Amino acid sequence: MSGADPRGMDAADDEPLEPPTVEATDAPTEGRARSKDPARALVYVQKLSKVYATRRSLFRAPELLHALSGVSFYLKPKETLGIIGESGSGKSTLARAVLRLTEPTLGRVVFDGLDLMALSPRELRAQRRRMQIVLQNPATALAPHMTLSELVAEGIDAFGLAASRKDRLEQVVGYCHRVGLDERLLERYPHELSGGQRQRVALARALAVGPEFLVLDEPTSALDVSVQAQVLNLLGELQRELGLTQLFISHDLRVIQHVSDRIGVMYFGKLVELGRAHDVVTRRHHPYTRALFDALPARDGTRRSLPIVTSREAPDPSAPPRGCAFFSRCSRAEAGRCDVEEPPLAETAPRSRHRVACWFPHEA
Repeated sequence: MSGADPRGMDAADDEPLEPPTVEATDAPTEGRARSKDPARALVYVQKLSKVYATRRSLFRAPELLHALSGVSFYLKPKETLGIIGESGSGKSTLARAVLRLTEPTLGRVVFDGLDLMALSPRELRAQRRRMQIVLQNPATALAPHMTLSELVAEGIDAFGLAASRKDRLEQVVGYCHRVGLDERLLERYPHELSGGQRQRVALARALAVGPEFLVLDEPTSALDVSVQAQVLNLLGELQRELGLTQLFISHDLRVIQHVSDRIGVMYFGKLVELGRAHDVVTRRHHPYTRALFDALPARDGTRRSLPIVTSREAPDPSAPPRGCAFFSRCSRAEAGRCDVEEPPLAETAPRSRHRVACWFPHEA
């Protein structure tokens, strides 16, 4: 979690969006022998795209739905990158595609120097313990016929991490304590637990295999506000203790501001703004970013207006627009430019490390 001044600068901030050349023949290591340089990125995502083909009838050609379109970013060790956007913006598809739980159509993910797209199923499985995901709804993510103990031990068993049954139980109890679960709950089933307890089980199960990279897909959205705060604080403690690198997906701006070192804003399957959390929150260069923040309820509970967004609907993902995807909703768009040329995700100023996909970012 972000603890330092977000305006601070260090050598790692110069990390490019594009990964270095990685040979497909790079051999994955079985354990954690690969060295870590904290000034270099642990995860590179390069031009990741996902297209789904949907057939609406037997007599029509399949429609192509563009869920992700050329998404690129990096994650440094022990950093949290928050991804924010409306429902349907591609956040959850991104979360799964980064881990190859959903196969990308194009692009690649480089994890600790390994091109995940070049790995065989066996090689990829060997890396799974280093990369874990916590999903949005623990009620559906946890197998209902398994006890808490069995759920947490699932990864321990799969990777052979316990020397004996006693060692296995000790590990399960240890991870339960680490996430704040009483060992008296070990033989209970998911339906016998509260929402907060189920999410803690999901966390314990992910942590039990010793990951370095954790993808959190809306991990608190199914929880009430008080439990949400407890889980967020727990995630912060775990990251500091275990040195986790995190990709945190959420539609909640306040959560993203709280947990992130850097923030990426997604719209229509693309990153439209990316930068240090403080910069994105305060500058809001992209009109969509501005609209998201303007939609937050005011202190008196009233909802602010959306001066940037028009009443027109978002584009159809089966028919991507030629220019900027936000053109139809942006009240400041310029016809002949914004509807013709797609703006690249580019720095707002040289070496600013704040990127925005807008032809007129300073006017937002």
